[in-house]
Amino acid sequence: MDRPAASCQNAKDTTASRCGGLSPEDQTLMEGLELAVARLQDANPVVVSTALEYLVKEVRNATSSMTSVPKPLKYLRPHYDTLKHCHAMAKESVPSKKLMADLLAVLAMTMSEPGSHEILHFKKQGTINDLGSWGHEFVRALAGELGAEYTARQLSDKKGRKDNFTADLISLVDEIVPFHLQHNAYAEAVDLLIETQSISKLLGNYPLRPEKTLVDDSNFKRVCLYLLRCGTYIADPDDLKCLRQSAFQIYRRHGYCSAALGVALKMGDDDEATPFNTRCKELFDTTDGLMRKQMAFLLARHHSNFEYVEDLEVDAIIGNNKLKSYYADLGRDLDILDAKTPEDIYKSHLGDSASSRASSTSAPNVDSARANLAATFVNAFVNAGFCKDLLMTPDGNTWLYKNKEHGMLAAAASLGMIMMWNIEEGLAIGIVSSSIRHESDPPIALLPEHVESSSSIIRSAAIVGLGVAYAGSGREDVLDTLAPIITNSDAMIEVAFAAVSLGQIYTGTCNSDIASLIVQKLMEASDASLEISESNFLGLGLGLLFFGRGEKGDAMLEVLKTIEHPVGLCASVTLETCAYAATGDVLQIQKMLHICAEQRDSPLIFPGSVETTENQSAAPKKPNLVARHQSMAVLGIALVATGEDIGAEMTLRTFDHLLHYGEPPVRCAVPLALSLLRISYPDYGIVDQMSRLTHDADNQVSLNAIVGLGLVGAGTNNSRIAGLLRLLAEHAREPSTLFVVRLAQGLLHMGKGLLTISPFHADRTLISKAAMGSILTFLHCCLDMKQTILDKNHYLLYHLASAMAPRFLFTVDVNLNLLPVSVRVGQAVETVGQAGNPKTITGFQTHTTPVLLGVDDRAELASDELCSKSHILEGVVIVEPEQSTQGALECKT
Repeated sequence: MDRPAASCQNAKDTTASRCGGLSPEDQTLMEGLELAVARLQDANPVVVSTALEYLVKEVRNATSSMTSVPKPLKYLRPHYDTLKHCHAMAKESVPSKKLMADLLAVLAMTMSEPGSHEILHFKKQGTINDLGSWGHEFVRALAGELGAEYTARQLSDKKGRKDNFTADLISLVDEIVPFHLQHNAYAEAVDLLIETQSISKLLGNYPLRPEKTLVDDSNFKRVCLYLLRCGTYIADPDDLKCLRQSAFQIYRRHGYCSAALGVALKMGDDDEATPFNTRCKELFDTTDGLMRKQMAFLLARHHSNFEYVEDLEVDAIIGNNKLKSYYADLGRDLDILDAKTPEDIYKSHLGDSASSRASSTSAPNVDSARANLAATFVNAFVNAGFCKDLLMTPDGNTWLYKNKEHGMLAAAASLGMIMMWNIEEGLAIGIVSSSIRHESDPPIALLPEHVESSSSIIRSAAIVGLGVAYAGSGREDVLDTLAPIITNSDAMIEVAFAAVSLGQIYTGTCNSDIASLIVQKLMEASDASLEISESNFLGLGLGLLFFGRGEKGDAMLEVLKTIEHPVGLCASVTLETCAYAATGDVLQIQKMLHICAEQRDSPLIFPGSVETTENQSAAPKKPNLVARHQSMAVLGIALVATGEDIGAEMTLRTFDHLLHYGEPPVRCAVPLALSLLRISYPDYGIVDQMSRLTHDADNQVSLNAIVGLGLVGAGTNNSRIAGLLRLLAEHAREPSTLFVVRLAQGLLHMGKGLLTISPFHADRTLISKAAMGSILTFLHCCLDMKQTILDKNHYLLYHLASAMAPRFLFTVDVNLNLLPVSVRVGQAVETVGQAGNPKTITGFQTHTTPVLLGVDDRAELASDELCSKSHILEGVVIVEPEQSTQGALECKT
């Protein structure tokens, strides 16, 4: 005891010098603490116990509410080593040893060395109950060291004995998490559970109150919202699956069925033990009829292939059979049912000068067939779904005969877009049936016979039509129709179209049979047949099969490495980026950036794929072959980053560097990648950058930038983009440039401003795989625009029909009839992890439904007298009076 006594005496000798700036109360406190430390070294156990109780009392009172470092902790700092020595010398049988360990754990918050984990070390030797008596800051500090210690043990554990190896830590977790949840520290509780891989504990009860669940009606929304947002940053697939399963169970337990369905849609078939259809069926079976209908509207917007045969009305809603009538009601309410002509969109009379107007009208005279084709597409996009226009639907169909060959095919198909969702009257049945599942099922009844037509044009159109009609459906009868084309056909264009159609139909299913067919075709095809631009669609179809499935595509990537032709590497890039789509995976983005940085003439890009021969005719094709995969890598960067705001912002900076220093194939894909990040979302910064790129010296870059403007503003009627496109049309010198400008104008005014092609919905928490698949198909066409859209395959534009959906909030009553209600619409505000009841929107305006919603808009009911059946006010929402909804949101047990 001599050394601690000496140190205590030295501390007393210096008291006078330190007390000069202390108040009398602080001086008394310091002297009392030092005296208690000295008495801890006394031989009398009673004296030791009294001194320890005094220290504990002072420290506990000071740390219960902490805004700065408490004075007892400051004054005890010189005696920290003395207290540790006293604790070490105390016998295990002494009752005060645990209490001293508790005291040292609190002192270690400010006195221990970083990384020593002394808070946890001493707390495990003390009592683990009643942690809150030492204050919130102590519990937070203990939780931080606990998580760090758990991670360290997991890294050092070589035998995998996780349960036994961390049992002492988990016992502390069981004490800390209930404390955090009781005191509204939801984020800290969830963070600790994620760090210790114990997220399933949220489904349990309080240790001391078995009848009370940890997550109750007062906090389950906040807990689940934070859980799901954390999922964006969790890399391990098993941890992510466990997190989403827990959120699903919590939502379901508390009767929040629409939110539970949203989680189930995010999970998809990732949980092999419980497939999506099984989980969805259980959810539908345990809720009331009105909630079933609301969940059916969410499934319809997501293009889900789930069928609920127990209730035909609900199944009809899932099949989007009511979309046509609701869309017509929206147009009627906004008074825009009158058809528009292409000239109403072009607005050529607003030209700056007579010469510009003359130039804008002279180009079509030079290439009238292309001008007519552009008018066909613009007319189709603008009047999409309204069943009435001024070119195609009037009697006589004179416009149809103003087009030639493939142009006539596009004109006939435009009828399908005009009649979209109207199966009873539509003619181009593939486009008409897009997103619709009807009991008559006309596409599979009519199109297979055209797949075997003697005309190659008809065969190709029928194949594309099946892909558009059944996108995301997973129909086996369609597989039986298209699979023989991949296996037996010698026409690579038809094989490529069949591959991408099957990819859209089975998107995200990891169907091994289709994947094997595509890979086998890539292996067997001759190099000459793979030279065509459409061969890229084989890789795209393969990528769509593994869309969003992450590591499930690794085996197929290994198989693709055996293909020596450059198309094999293109398919690998497409597959890898599709597998990690919308995940924000940084490692995948870095890998794609490395591909973009490769030099075109580097022999390491395609080892053995392009041999140097004396055949000079093959030499001009080599740059295209070598560069093709770099363009896809650029698109892949945007595809991986989209949907995650921080990653998307960082990606925008990366694209600036690619524009300055990238090879031509990289630069030409940048405008398309920018548009993919902001589909139907006219961000001013993106629009300005696109506007500059439309004047780029590289013609391919400028054409893609023009298309990008159309995609960014698709369905928004954005006046700034409209003005830019009008100026481009006035000064267009090339017929191809004017044609692309017209297409962009048609996309901008899609559905007269009522439609969107954004694949995200439900407040941007869900992504429709079928919609994203159709957008990717269109973007791959644009990578080689001169061989596809500007050539004879322009009808591939109609793939966008699968992504089209009304961008409205449409409130209905319990009978599913339009019910106008007042809602506040404003810009969405991030509320995850915020205390209290923060506002979810800002800058709002009050409207009466139906109303149009932008990508970043959010709505909430303006009256407390009404209650919605959906957790998010978007799309079709069932609304009923509040007094009749008591318990209506609860699932039946």
